[in-house]
Amino acid sequence: HKEQRVAIARFFTPTIVSDEYRDLMEEYSDEVIAKLVEDGHGDLGELTLRLAVNVAARVVGLTDSRRPGMDRRLEALLSMDRLEGVSRLRRIVAGLKSQANLLNFYLSDVRPAIAARRRAPQGDVISHLLEGGRKNVEILIECVTYGAAGMVTTREFISMAAWHLLELEELRSEYLAGDEKERYGILHEILRLEPVVGRLYRRATADMVIEDAGVTHHVSAGALLNLDIRAANADADVMGEAPLALCPQRDLPRGVQASGLSFGDGGHRCPGAFIAMQESDIFLQKLLRLPLEVRSAPRLGWNDLVEGYELRGFEVAVEPSASTPVSSRA
Repeated sequence: HKEQRVAIARFFTPTIVSDEYRDLMEEYSDEVIAKLVEDGHGDLGELTLRLAVNVAARVVGLTDSRRPGMDRRLEALLSMDRLEGVSRLRRIVAGLKSQANLLNFYLSDVRPAIAARRRAPQGDVISHLLEGGRKNVEILIECVTYGAAGMVTTREFISMAAWHLLELEELRSEYLAGDEKERYGILHEILRLEPVVGRLYRRATADMVIEDAGVTHHVSAGALLNLDIRAANADADVMGEAPLALCPQRDLPRGVQASGLSFGDGGHRCPGAFIAMQESDIFLQKLLRLPLEVRSAPRLGWNDLVEGYELRGFEVAVEPSASTPVSSRA
């Protein structure tokens, strides 16, 4: 698994993301913004889902689906209820439903993409996996990891960042006037406060002792660790004064990421972090330069599988005189 992660990581380095995918993100962002301007209004959650699906599909190689609706099939994969304390029958039904959703995704999207790349390899993740002799089931797992997880989480973060920036006029002005480093600083700080995935679960690979607030914790090898990302990102001992305030210029200790643990850390840190940030930045620059009005604030829901938020019903409107913004390159 580690070898595979290292091999695929070359698709997600900052240089590759900027050189290979920026034009793609610009193109898809322009399409989504043009649709919003043409209609005069739209659901921001639906628009960001369309963007995230298109970008991730190209990077992964999921571009040969047998029928439309891959975004809905991906959503279904991550729309599972918690099953603690429910009846055995309900768990069985939920398991069958989950397997049916996975099979639907495989037959409709993954298998056609594999067949197309066996005939004509391309510069994407699926082609790389085929080159390495990976089996179809292994490729399916990677497509779920990089496809479903990446598309859905990026969609939610863009909507959340837009919500903050539309409500906070001064911060929005600062964001639009800033250079890339300053804009990314704002986005990372929003993500620190609003991690899309609320918890991460890890197994201890060795015995360890953890000291915290004068208390010693002994962790045995193999123990399941439940990492509360939202709480960790608001730890005043690490994040400094007013950890729940939105402060992009926050002075952080060495080794602490600007987004806290929102992308994870270590060997399992989210490989798509650079893609998510660049994609969000490109789209938000175009969106926030429009004369927008929030028609309906989003409904804040919860995804039990990733223990993170979902924003739905985020309706925005554009003044009739608005035109599509020019490229957001900076």
